[in-house]
Amino acid sequence: MAAAIFKHKIQQQGLSYQCDSCGTGDYHIGGPADHRTLAVAQKNGVKVNHTARQLSDADLDEFDYIFAMDKSNQFNIQRLPSAQTHKHKIKLIRVYDPNGLGDVPDPYHGTEKDFQEVFEMLNRSIDQFINQLQSKVH
Repeated sequence: MAAAIFKHKIQQQGLSYQCDSCGTGDYHIGGPADHRTLAVAQKNGVKVNHTARQLSDADLDEFDYIFAMDKSNQFNIQRLPSAQTHKHKIKLIRVYDPNGLGDVPDPYHGTEKDFQEVFEMLNRSIDQFINQLQSKVH
């Protein structure tokens, strides 16, 4: 959901950044986004085009920012072989949330309402992240 929101926002603003989404575990590899993610994204005007994949050590070399949704995933990322070299890139996405720090709760066992709450949390965090990116450019 975070990658879809980011891609939607940068497209709206005419910006060009590379972005991808993946998990730290190997479950769901090759599968589509959760149907509730798709429903909430569509309701909010965001298109999701996603096939699940697992984070690799090469991703740490390729990307300038590696965002974890929660501390458990952040810990898993930090266990990758080159993580020590790239530790400055690995952050919780909510470091950009104007409403406060913390984990993004996993809505998987919840309802569409839980997915909407996560959408809103990510939406405002990503707004702040994009603002920071743009302030570095100008």
